[in-house]
Amino acid sequence: MSAAEGSELRFDGRVAIVTGAGHGLGRSHALLLGRRGAKVVVNDLGGALDGTGASSGPAAEVAELIVKNGGEAVASTDDVATPEGAEAIVRTALDAFGRVDVVVNNAGILRDRSFGKMTVEEFDAVIAVHVRGSFLVSRAAFPHMKEQAYGRIVNTSSPAGLFGNFGQANYSTAKMGLVGLTKTLGIEGARANIKANAIAPVAWTRMTETLLPAEFESRFAPERVSPLVAYLAHESCETSGEVFSVGAGRIARVFVAEGPGWRTDDLTAEAIRDNWESVMAEQPHLPTKLGEQATASLQAML
Repeated sequence: MSAAEGSELRFDGRVAIVTGAGHGLGRSHALLLGRRGAKVVVNDLGGALDGTGASSGPAAEVAELIVKNGGEAVASTDDVATPEGAEAIVRTALDAFGRVDVVVNNAGILRDRSFGKMTVEEFDAVIAVHVRGSFLVSRAAFPHMKEQAYGRIVNTSSPAGLFGNFGQANYSTAKMGLVGLTKTLGIEGARANIKANAIAPVAWTRMTETLLPAEFESRFAPERVSPLVAYLAHESCETSGEVFSVGAGRIARVFVAEGPGWRTDDLTAEAIRDNWESVMAEQPHLPTKLGEQATASLQAML
């Protein structure tokens, strides 16, 4: 299953779970992995954009298309946001194909509303699918990955989570939460050769079609995001715990950095006010790897 430099990245013998795979990005990810030899569990509840309703149609259609193209796939309509649903998704992979190597957490819903008008239910529903769902499916797969000393997890964050967006307090909170989950999975999975990374895509999907101009449809097609997912999900990728912006053919690493800071032995609110420019300085920033950053931060405080 190894891949030499310059050769096609294949997934022959690998089993991949893709959630939210009935439409948009998830559909594109599942089809690409299937074309490259992965056995795919196509999971989608089949609901509306706001998470209401359910249908077996979307997942079944994508699974059938993978099979029609010569691949292997099964459909799953289990709910990622419940422990029972997440366990059932992983059980589907084990029953059908005997293992699970890749989890692509892509399932998501929208309940957009300005913060002052957002209900608790609207907040909780979005958190449940994006964050809780990604946690539950990853948790269900993790022991199996650990036992076989191999696994790849790809989470789906968003520019809205990284930078904020009006009317999406629930969605942006969820998407930034996935950054923390990804980084921790990267740390805890290291011993077992489990790599975890996140993408923050910009793509034309049913979630974004009302936000992006119509002329962006082909330029920001989901198919211009999925190759990054395929690479991050491949055994040849050794990177872990990172976040990548991706869209329209451009990929960039997104990282959290700490500025040089300002310190004093006589810390007062007034002193902070008078030295705020130094506090806000960005360069030279400290290392971004967790261990290096913690050490550098402590040294800067001494």
